Amino acid sequence: MQFIHFQFLIIHLQKLFDYIDWQKLLVTISVKIGIILFFTILMLLGRRIGKAVINHFVNRYREKYRDTVTEKRIRTFHTLSMNVLIYALWFFWIYSVLSTLGVPVGTLVASAGVFSLAIGLGAQGFVTDIVSGFFILLEKQLEVGEYVQINTIRGTITAVGLRTTQIVSDDGTLNFIPNRTITTVANMSRNNMTAMIQVAILPETPIDKVISIINHVNEREVPKTPEIIGTPKLIGTVTLPDGKLVFQVNMTTKNGAQYDVTHKFLARYLSELSQAGIQLPSSPTIIQKQS
Repeated sequence: MQFIHFQFLIIHLQKLFDYIDWQKLLVTISVKIGIILFFTILMLLGRRIGKAVINHFVNRYREKYRDTVTEKRIRTFHTLSMNVLIYALWFFWIYSVLSTLGVPVGTLVASAGVFSLAIGLGAQGFVTDIVSGFFILLEKQLEVGEYVQINTIRGTITAVGLRTTQIVSDDGTLNFIPNRTITTVANMSRNNMTAMIQVAILPETPIDKVISIINHVNEREVPKTPEIIGTPKLIGTVTLPDGKLVFQVNMTTKNGAQYDVTHKFLARYLSELSQAGIQLPSSPTIIQKQS
């Protein structure tokens, strides 16, 4: 009995195979694959040509405006243009492949119902990223190469895209920040900055002698440091929140140079004070506040 059923199945499968026009099917599959390969090659060529054209114009104008604010804007436009090119090519390729396979993309999206709603909800963050990125670029909040703090991340901008912003932290970490999460931007590359140099001192430290030594160091080193703008300002003795006493000097510097200036002059101050025999605290000095 089982043999009869098996033989009956074989006969029906044979009729089905005979019914299919294998030659036509193979031709159709070959044509579809050929068209997909054509669109793939077209996308790759478009990507290569598009990148070459963008790089040509960007390099041309970067040489013209080197070491200026305009160069940073050109670099930002470079990363943005690459982003737009890649997104556009991928959209073109996916749409072309689906159309080649006979998938009615427009009708499918319009009539997908719950599936379409799910896609829409999933893409909501993507759309928010693009809108946020558009306004960030429109308002010129960020430029490639600038030193900024976004939310709690501080570092140098390496790319500003429609969806994400890339920052390299001081320790070399590459951070990808979705544009919709950017709520606070502190741009430290637009204005002159202040280097706040704090030298730890003891309550019995002779302040007049400290001022004399610091002024001597400033007179000698400031003319050699073009990053410093104007004259250093001696704030004097300051008590920090932890009770530590410091002598503070503020210097106006070019943006991005404040940390180097701080490290350089702090080292000079400490060296000169040590050579002058002024005792400095080797660990934080906590001053008990009177109740």
